[in-house]
Amino acid sequence: MELQCAGAMDNKIFSIGGLVEIIRAEKKCGEGSLWFRGQADKDWNLLPSLLRQKYGMSESTLLTRFKQSAAMLTASKPLNSFDWIFLMQHYGVPTRLLDWTENPLVALYFAVENKNTEEDAALWILRPNKLNTHAHIDDKDESDYIPSFDDDEVEGYSTERVRIDKRMKLLPIATIATRNNPRIQAQLGTFTIHHNASVPIEEVGDKEHCRKIIIPGDSKAQIRSDLSNLGVNRLALFPEMESISETLREIM
Repeated sequence: MELQCAGAMDNKIFSIGGLVEIIRAEKKCGEGSLWFRGQADKDWNLLPSLLRQKYGMSESTLLTRFKQSAAMLTASKPLNSFDWIFLMQHYGVPTRLLDWTENPLVALYFAVENKNTEEDAALWILRPNKLNTHAHIDDKDESDYIPSFDDDEVEGYSTERVRIDKRMKLLPIATIATRNNPRIQAQLGTFTIHHNASVPIEEVGDKEHCRKIIIPGDSKAQIRSDLSNLGVNRLALFPEMESISETLREIM
């Protein structure tokens, strides 16, 4: 089967080798970075946890409540609302962030981590600079420019601005953050962040910035085994004490 670029029909992979072939094809389709995200269910869209909730607290309220209990428990006090959002994301509190990685094997791990063979998983490939052009973030002198959370282009996505600018519906953007903890460094983490518009990333604009790869449920076990043989396991991606015991239980 001839492989096509992002925006084409979904493709399937059955092994790590199949993913390598698709990445090769994507590299030939254009310049710029590729980011990856693994999801346990192929039917999930690219919408962050906070925007998937139909009811519940606003982000500003969640942030206030989180600060109330977490302020004394943090090793160093977060400097701004973005820092607090990263901390919330780290501990599973709903936010407007979606986690991505620059390492396709990391994304593949998260896609196949669920051992349910009845569910097909998905691995998404994103061209972050192409996504950002839909939000009018485009540096003519640097074709692969991606802003950080410290840059002016991202200021409008802060919790304070989103709360104030309720009538604005900015499109989601790709952005990078300082990798200031072992987990995000081990996972080569990057992010997309939504504004007030609840549009899934795969539905933005001409849709040529991303591509979904299906992983059949009956292929997940072999892929997990191959990833483990390559050193891609929970301890490698979550370098924390809890991961040691979990890894030991798996090999007992």
